[in-house]
Amino acid sequence: MAYHITDDCIACGACVPECPTDCISEGDIYVIDAEQCIDCGSCAAVCPTDAPKPQD
Repeated sequence: MAYHITDDCIACGACVPECPTDCISEGDIYVIDAEQCIDCGSCAAVCPTDAPKPQD
C-alpha cells in the first residue's frame, strides 16, 4: 500500500525532506510515486493539513 496526497495539500513542501525514498514531487499539489512509496507515513506525520493518506 502507498500513500497519496489529497487536494488538501497546500504545497508547503514539509513532506519532501521527510521522504526516505524521495518519491514526492512538486506541483500545484504534491504527488507521491506509488511505485516507490514504502508506506512509512513520514510525510503524513509532518503535514500541517493531513493531506497524505494511505491509498485504499
